[in-house]
Amino acid sequence: MSDFPRWRYFLVAIVLVVGILYALPNVYAPLQAVQVTPAQGTTLDPTVEQKVITALQTAKLPYVNESLKHDPSRGDYIVVGFTNGDQQKNAADALKAALGENYNVGFNLESTVPRWLGMIGGRSMPLGLDLQGGVRFLMAVDQNDIIDRQENRYTQDITALLKERKIPFVAVSRNATRGQGVNVVLSSAADRTAASDAIATEYTDLAVTDGQSTGDRFVLNAIIKPDKLRDLQVNAIRQNLATLSNRINALGVSEPVIQAQGEDHISVELAGVQDPAEAKKVIGATATLQYVAGLGEARFNGRDWAGDQTVADAVRTGNIPPDAHLYYNPDNTVAYLVSKNIIASGDELVDASSGNDQQSGSPSVNVTLNSVGAAKMLDFTRDNVGKPMAVVYVESTTDTKIVDGKEVRTPKTTYQVINYATIQGVFSNKFQTTGLGSPKAASDLALMLKGGSLAARMDIVQEGVIGPSLGQDNIDKGLMAVLLGLALVLVAAAIYYKLFGLVADVALFFNLVILIAVMSAIGVTLTMPGIAGIVLTLGMAIDANVLICERVREELRNGSTPLAAIRAGYEKAWATILDANVTHLIAALALTTMGSGPIKGFGVTLLIGILTSMFTSVTVTHAITALIHHGRKLKTLSV
Repeated sequence: MSDFPRWRYFLVAIVLVVGILYALPNVYAPLQAVQVTPAQGTTLDPTVEQKVITALQTAKLPYVNESLKHDPSRGDYIVVGFTNGDQQKNAADALKAALGENYNVGFNLESTVPRWLGMIGGRSMPLGLDLQGGVRFLMAVDQNDIIDRQENRYTQDITALLKERKIPFVAVSRNATRGQGVNVVLSSAADRTAASDAIATEYTDLAVTDGQSTGDRFVLNAIIKPDKLRDLQVNAIRQNLATLSNRINALGVSEPVIQAQGEDHISVELAGVQDPAEAKKVIGATATLQYVAGLGEARFNGRDWAGDQTVADAVRTGNIPPDAHLYYNPDNTVAYLVSKNIIASGDELVDASSGNDQQSGSPSVNVTLNSVGAAKMLDFTRDNVGKPMAVVYVESTTDTKIVDGKEVRTPKTTYQVINYATIQGVFSNKFQTTGLGSPKAASDLALMLKGGSLAARMDIVQEGVIGPSLGQDNIDKGLMAVLLGLALVLVAAAIYYKLFGLVADVALFFNLVILIAVMSAIGVTLTMPGIAGIVLTLGMAIDANVLICERVREELRNGSTPLAAIRAGYEKAWATILDANVTHLIAALALTTMGSGPIKGFGVTLLIGILTSMFTSVTVTHAITALIHHGRKLKTLSV
């Protein structure tokens, strides 16, 4: 067997050792855990960890461990592990009551993989919704909301354009019928022509036509072109997908599945989440900023409110001036009166990025506005240098409660002043928002603003819940299917092909190990279709060894020596094995690239399984066979 080079032995040994190492984390079952993270705009108080322990001890809830962790993408957070789902649910309820609204309490899975495995990148496969339990939402994107937003935006843009070009007009308003665009009313035919040319040149996505005119009222109709509208709908789905991904991070969900379904639906699968109401609240949230004129502030000194007398009186009595709003800072220690007239809002925001203020070094968010927002900001700052301007953070959520057996959804909007400062100079489209508590708060706010607002309203049209007990039952049945399938294949191969069958059995076992290792390393989520793919892979993997064994038998019948028969068996069977697996690979690639959801999961598992089986069925078995028969004088083979 000198035809099997030594370097191949080393290759096989390295692959098997690495495969065992990266498959090993799946032996360590994760703990049911509760994760505590600071809410938007706040940081993790050093005393929170002790508050968590005290709350659990008061509720008499035993926990396995608690630890303070740091993730660059999320900052500091606390994770507490429990032995079962009931304790996890009760602990979450207790912590929500103890910590209040300044902290998010979510469900998670705490890894028990040893640290040394984690240091080399070892991790267990995340479990899908059908195995871990959780909730699934099917959300419909409101196409009418997309049209409303865009037509409102064009109404503002056209108004600003006509003012900039100094074209006199009577009115600019949306058509009473949704989807029929914007109506521009002018007082002369010449003005209508000038307006038509300006709009058509500036906004190429609008189809501008003359409307019905009466007397001295000349009308223009500006309608969004169908191609542009389709692009808006596609982009709305994409932005909502990105937004939901950001929102769901607050739940601490392991490997959420968020994907488009059809032209106007989004499917959200949250494995491990046992509180659908909390999930609805988070995924339905929207956030934006409002820039408004500041009218005064008052601070709470521990006993009373001091500062601007009008603000202090408004806090004490609740009598707010008709042209103002009363808002507070995130800690509720400072009250502000701000104008109801919004200078610019998040809808007019083009980009947002976090950084540090060059003068003070404090965390900041660099904001870029579109032309409409920039023009309004320029007009305001030009006339109000030396006066205060407030930055109001607005977050909209939906509270879901069960009242008399029925689900009642109540919209809730919170307003917080995150910055209140004097305007030092004139600016328009680019400026900084400062006054943020930490670099993480600045990063979170920039992310919220850049992709944080839903491009269109969404409604949950379908909801499903899979309990953790059902998920565990699926795991047990899936594991039984894999073990039973593997055992039957091993026994059949050993009986029919004797020693060569036992060699094939060893290779088949290592094929399963390497398959699990690869899936774990690249983060494939294991689902029931994935388990089906594993079982199918085990059955297909033995095919290559059947071809090799039959070819060896044929060579022996033709009079070849045992060693020559082994060599010829592997060489001549390889072409057939390659052809068969290439056709399987094509099918698996089609399932992976064209399919979605369970179909894609099955395809990915099948694709990886085919590649690993080609290695183990040929190279690993050849190495073992070479070790067994090398240097021996053979009269026959056990095949």
